[in-house]
Amino acid sequence: MDQLDMDDYYISEEDEVYVSHDDDDDFKNYYHCYPASSIEKSNLESGNKIIMPPSALNKLLYAGVEYPMLFEMRHLSNGKFSHCGVLEFTAEEGKIFVPSWMMKNIQLEDGDLVLLKSTTLAKGTYLKLQPHTKDFMDLSNIKAMLEINLRSFSCVTTGDTTMIPYNNKEYYLDVIKTKPSHAISLVETDCEVDFDPPLDYKEEVKLSSTSSDRKQQQEADDTDIVTKIREFVPFSGPARRLDGKPSTPSDKQASSSCMAKQKGDNEHKSSSLNNVSSTTSKKLLFGSRPYKTSQESTNQESHHKAETTLKPQEPKFQAFKGKKYSLKS
Repeated sequence: MDQLDMDDYYISEEDEVYVSHDDDDDFKNYYHCYPASSIEKSNLESGNKIIMPPSALNKLLYAGVEYPMLFEMRHLSNGKFSHCGVLEFTAEEGKIFVPSWMMKNIQLEDGDLVLLKSTTLAKGTYLKLQPHTKDFMDLSNIKAMLEINLRSFSCVTTGDTTMIPYNNKEYYLDVIKTKPSHAISLVETDCEVDFDPPLDYKEEVKLSSTSSDRKQQQEADDTDIVTKIREFVPFSGPARRLDGKPSTPSDKQASSSCMAKQKGDNEHKSSSLNNVSSTTSKKLLFGSRPYKTSQESTNQESHHKAETTLKPQEPKFQAFKGKKYSLKS
């Protein structure tokens, strides 16, 4: 930060207002900074606009500063700075009133001296924010909320922490990146807004990794069950008769059909287990219906049973169903 020369300002006997005497046409003044809470201006906290004294307006007009009036506010002790706009010109001479969260950004205390000078910022095209808490991302309509609240911001600076009030709660967001410059104007511009994961998102990552381990263990268990089912095939030996005689081809065919049926049942069970495993390990695709619902299956089974009841199988032997004969000659 440049050193201040005593010839560049004078001290008013009444208000201790520091006034710049630079030769350039830009507005540049020194003010004592106070938080908005000291004048009960709660609306000043919603945005980054400040309240300046009436004399500042005349100097701005004389310097030819055009709308939107944007300023660089620099702490004279540590050199930290930010950017802001102006809300109104009603402050006492020699003082400016600033949102308290802006004072924290550049480590200002009540009554500290700041250098305020006019500046021009490029219109923003890109803004990346990082919420401090994950509950900000759970809001129902972030886009609409930001469109309304960012109207209270004339500009933003990379590295600042902004505060957005919503539903009687304060949400803090770090400005991670801005384009096309380090500080951008938000007045009458279309700006793309992006988000980094919240600062308290680390705990959520640990929980998700634990859940992933459980899913992998469940898949491994399902695979072991499928393997065991495939390995065990009951009644797979050769057919033998109780009277000791060699088995007939029909017996072998019956044994083969039993084995084939058992194999088919095992494959059906294996397929069902694989389907369950794939369903739990992948995301659900809304709108697709790869599987029947339990209600549909129940309805189909009931319909099949009803048809079976209404149409009983006729027995092969039916008594007194032959032709009728007469004993008369």
